[in-house]
Amino acid sequence: MSYLLDTNIVTAILKKNAKIRQKLGDLDILGEKVYLPGMTYYEVKRGLIAVNATRQLYDLNELCKKYQILPSDLEILERAAEIHAELKGKGRRLEDADILIAATAIARDLILVSHDSDMLRVPGLRLEDWLSTELS
Repeated sequence: MSYLLDTNIVTAILKKNAKIRQKLGDLDILGEKVYLPGMTYYEVKRGLIAVNATRQLYDLNELCKKYQILPSDLEILERAAEIHAELKGKGRRLEDADILIAATAIARDLILVSHDSDMLRVPGLRLEDWLSTELS
């Protein structure tokens, strides 16, 4: 299995969350692939720049050396448009950034790791919450 990290998970990594770091270490031992969507990189980086968090900016750059950033391409944008239309039709709108992140996971057949319950609205999205208190 391969995984895509949502913005809230990358933020937890930068805050040195032990549960997330352990899970990533376990995946590394198993040889599993982990990726960051371009939108997550953008959301995290803009927030860190805004508050001049130089140490966390350094840590983000180090994280990006370890995990590949997946840019949005036409396939992802097409999938995002479909997700948006489907959710809007059901009256269950989602933020554009979340739609792009979910579309990246679906288009690349990845499991999205997120602590955002709004992601449960996205049909066809495989989702794991590594920050859930139910995890051991």
